[in-house]
Amino acid sequence: MNLETIVVHLGQEHDEFSGAVIPPIYATSTFAQSAPGETKGYDYTRSGNPNFSNLETTLAAVENARFSTVFASGMAAITAVLSTLKAGDLVVAEENIYGCTYRILDQVFDKFGVSVEYYDFTERESLDAISAKEPAIVWIESPTNPLLKVIDIKTVAERAKAAGSILVVDNTFASPCFQRPLDLGADLSLSSSTKYINGHSDCLGGVVATNSEEWRNKMIFAQKAVGLNPSPIDAWLISRGVKTMPLRMAKHHENALAFAKFLESHGAVKMVRYPYLECHPQYELAVRQMSGGSGIVTANFDLSIEETKQLVGKFKLFTLAESLGGVESLVCHPASMTHAAVPASRREEIGISDGLVRFSVGIENSHDLIADFNQGLDRVSRGI
Repeated sequence: MNLETIVVHLGQEHDEFSGAVIPPIYATSTFAQSAPGETKGYDYTRSGNPNFSNLETTLAAVENARFSTVFASGMAAITAVLSTLKAGDLVVAEENIYGCTYRILDQVFDKFGVSVEYYDFTERESLDAISAKEPAIVWIESPTNPLLKVIDIKTVAERAKAAGSILVVDNTFASPCFQRPLDLGADLSLSSSTKYINGHSDCLGGVVATNSEEWRNKMIFAQKAVGLNPSPIDAWLISRGVKTMPLRMAKHHENALAFAKFLESHGAVKMVRYPYLECHPQYELAVRQMSGGSGIVTANFDLSIEETKQLVGKFKLFTLAESLGGVESLVCHPASMTHAAVPASRREEIGISDGLVRFSVGIENSHDLIADFNQGLDRVSRGI
């Protein structure tokens, strides 16, 4: 089946008891047993719930994976993977990663003896670090947050496999609609399903997809033992949201590309990044590796830090907020919001300047979004 059919049907079978076309929300913490240990597949929601199973079936198919495991948030999914490490293990990571991923490595797992080294994986010589260091895990995002660097997943996967390392790809920005990391050789494909998979900014969720039964068992253990499970209601909402993912993602791509092209020609913009924009440093790789550019546009403005903060608060359609991937457009200032946990010196070193702005372009009319940007910039220039 094609993606549009998969998201509507797989994992969404009619309820056998009532005949309900949409599976119900199993809002229960526990399940009756006919005798000790004799269940109908579920005993306690932290250990599993029909809503989890439904969503896991859908998302495994969407990722072209044998297995998927759902979690309470993207950070819960990240925690599940990192919880498999032990003291003395090394993580080799792309230098531009999500601020909360940086924070949990730096402020949580460092205390337990897990170390991390950062490299720019758009530079081929940085790949030699995988061979030299033989890390337990290689951790990348592609496109990265917020600079939208596109990493050659297939090449990194080959290096990681040769070194005996596990490759984790945070696929949140691309979504499984536009990129399937497991098909490119990754061991684990991780996403915050809060974002594009659900697409409606009304719940939290995370997922790890894999073809490895060993890693599937590790993720189930983490879900249960560490208490990283989602709520049945959130799992149900994501099952609802994913049904429209292919339709939404097509519009996100269309709008984001139009918006990026507009910014590219704007005098107030020093730099604009979008994977499907020809000026992108990894444009050819992006077109080869992804089937669409997704909905994030990052721009660096010829404005002071004070003016940049004013700008992101002057829009009417681009809501100033954390997160991304919803049907509505959002804007954020990474240096003071999503990446505030990253030290300022480190942010500047990797290119997250004070003038950098990240746009999550929604599914509204693109002309309205461009008009909204113009009125916001005009208000800043006039000091109103």
